[in-house]
Amino acid sequence: MLNESQLFDPLDAEAALRRLPSRPAVFALYGENEAAEPYIGVTPDLRRRLERLLRPAKGQTKRLQLVSRVRRIAWQATGSEFESLLVQFALLEAHYGAKALERMKLRSSSFVRFHGSNQFPRLTVTNRPSLKESQWAFGPFPSRAAAERYEEEMLKLFLLRRCEENLAPHPGHPGCVYSEMKMCLAPCYQGCSDARYADEAEAVRSFLATRGESRLAQIRTERDAASEQLEFEAAAALHAQFQKVEAVRALAPELVRPLSELRACLLQASAHPDEVAVFVYQDGRWRGPAAFSTLGMRIQNEQGGSSSLFAQPMAIQPVPEAESAPEGAAPGKVAPRPRADVLEARMEAALATLAIHSTDAAALGPTSRQGHLALLTRWYYRPQQKRVGEVFFPDGGGRWPIKALLRGVGRVAGSTIQSGTPSSKALKFPSLQ
Repeated sequence: MLNESQLFDPLDAEAALRRLPSRPAVFALYGENEAAEPYIGVTPDLRRRLERLLRPAKGQTKRLQLVSRVRRIAWQATGSEFESLLVQFALLEAHYGAKALERMKLRSSSFVRFHGSNQFPRLTVTNRPSLKESQWAFGPFPSRAAAERYEEEMLKLFLLRRCEENLAPHPGHPGCVYSEMKMCLAPCYQGCSDARYADEAEAVRSFLATRGESRLAQIRTERDAASEQLEFEAAAALHAQFQKVEAVRALAPELVRPLSELRACLLQASAHPDEVAVFVYQDGRWRGPAAFSTLGMRIQNEQGGSSSLFAQPMAIQPVPEAESAPEGAAPGKVAPRPRADVLEARMEAALATLAIHSTDAAALGPTSRQGHLALLTRWYYRPQQKRVGEVFFPDGGGRWPIKALLRGVGRVAGSTIQSGTPSSKALKFPSLQ
C-alpha cells in the first residue's frame, strides 16, 4: 500500500537510516513475519523519527527500541497533514479493520434526519444515518449538540410534530403541550388534514435541503410585495421573520447538505514540488491525490499588495498554436488558445481522474465510509487559523467552480512557496502507533 520500501539489517542500521528521506511521511515497520501486525505511524521527519526507534541505544534507556525486530521499512511521503491522516487510515483499516476508527479517534458525524418515509414526518438527530434514506440525512455538524440546537431552532419556525410515537390519528387523542401552545399542527387528534401536514413537512425538508434559502426566498418575495403596496407594518413583521430565519440559517455551515449530495474538493500542498494535491469527496469516500501542476502558472503574492488583475491565475508559458486554422481565419493567422483555458483544462483533467464509478461506491464498507466522513468533518470544523488548505463545493447544477479552484490553487501554492518545503515546523502529526 505504501509506495516506498527498503530492507532493514539490524547489524547495519546506520546505513539503512541514512537512505531515508528527511520529510513528512506515513511509515510501517515489518518484522520477519510480514503477516504480523506492523508498527504504523506518521511523522513530520521520517529519518529523525526512525533514528529514535531503530538506532541501537547505548546503555539502558526507556525509549522504545525496535531495532532487533524490524526487517523492512515501508513509507509514503506526504505533503500535508490531511494526506497523512488519509493514508494512515487506509493502512490501519487494512490491518485492523473497524478498530482503525478507534485508533485514530474518529467519531461518528452527527446529522439531522428527516423521517420522510413516515406518514407524519418528524426530525431526529442521529450519528448513524441510513444509506437507504441518505437523501433525508442533513449534515455533518461539528457535534451532536450543534445538530440538536439547529433542529430545535428550526422547528420554532414550523408546525412540525415533535413527538416520537407512531401516530394513529383519532379525535380522542389527548394531544401534547406543543399543540396547546400552537407550535404543532396536532395530527394526533386530527387537528389538521393529512394534506396540510404533508405541505408543512415538505417545507421543512426544503428548508433543510437548501439551508434555509427556500424559506428566505418566500419571505423576501412577500416582504417586497408588502412594501410595494405601502403596507409597511406587514413588511416590518416579515423583515423581523426574515432575520429570525437568517439566524437559524447561520447555525448550519456550508458543509451541511443531504448526505446523498455531499461532495467536496480539497486542495492541499503536495509532496512533490511545483504541484498541488487535489482530493475529492464523493459518494462517501475520498479519492486522491490528483496532481495539479503549477508549472507555467503565475502565483499571486497576496502579501505584496497585488491588484485584483494580477490575483487571477494565469499561465505564463507560451501556448502552441493549433495545427489547422479555424474556418474563416486567414492562412498562418491562427488565434492562440487563451491562457486561462489551459489552466482550466488542466484542472478539469485532474478532477476527471478522481471521478468515482458506481461500482467503487457500492463496494465501500461501513468502516471506510465512516472514517472518510469523519476525516472530512474533522478537517472542516477545525478553527480557521489551523485549517490548512482550501475546500470547494459544487454549484446548484453539480458543477465544480473551476475558476474558484484555480484561485485556491494559487493560494495553496503561494503559501507553500512562502513557508518553504513542508517540514516539522510547518506540519504537526499525532503520535499514533
